[in-house]
Amino acid sequence: MREWIPVSTSPRGRLALAAVEAFGTRPFAEVTVAELAAAAQVTTGALYHHFGSKLGLYAFARQDVERRLLDRMEGAIAASESASGSRSTPAAASDRSAAVTSAMLVGLDFAVREGFLHILGDPPAGTDHDRLAEMLSQSIGPAAPLLGRVLAAAWRAALAAIADGAEPEDARAAIAALRLHIPNGA
Repeated sequence: MREWIPVSTSPRGRLALAAVEAFGTRPFAEVTVAELAAAAQVTTGALYHHFGSKLGLYAFARQDVERRLLDRMEGAIAASESASGSRSTPAAASDRSAAVTSAMLVGLDFAVREGFLHILGDPPAGTDHDRLAEMLSQSIGPAAPLLGRVLAAAWRAALAAIADGAEPEDARAAIAALRLHIPNGA
C-alpha cells in the first residue's frame, strides 16, 4: 500500500503528475528540472524539497506507473491460470508460457494507451532493481532464472520500437511470436 497518493492541486502532486507525463513521453536525460517545475507551476526548489533531485522525482513517478503496470500483468497471469486450472497438470509449463505472453501483451497495451513508452520502456534509472524482470521470473518459476530479465528486455524493446515510430500492432505481433520453453519442473 502506498504511503502517499499525490493530490493534483498540491505542489508535490503537481510535480508527480508532470513527471509521469514528461518521463512517459521522453527519455530521462531529455527532461529538465526547469521544465518539470514549470509544468507543475512550482519553483525548482520545490522539486528538490519534495524529491531531492530529478532522479528522486523520476523514481517516485516510475514506482507509481510500474505498480499500475505490474498490477495489470499479475492480474492477466492470475486470470490465465484460473482459466487453465492447476499449475500441476502436465500442460502447466505451456499454460504458464501462455499466461506470461498474455501478461506481456496486457502490459504493452497499457503502456501504449497511457503514453508510458519511455518511463516503462527504459530500464530503471539509478537502480539495479528491476521489478518487471522480477515479476516475470517469479511467474515463470525457478527453473529458468534469467528468462525474466530476457523477457523484460524484449518487452522494453517493443516499447522502444513504438516510441521510435513502429506500429503498436507490429510490436504486439513480435511479443505474441515469442515462444517460451519453460521446463515442466518450473
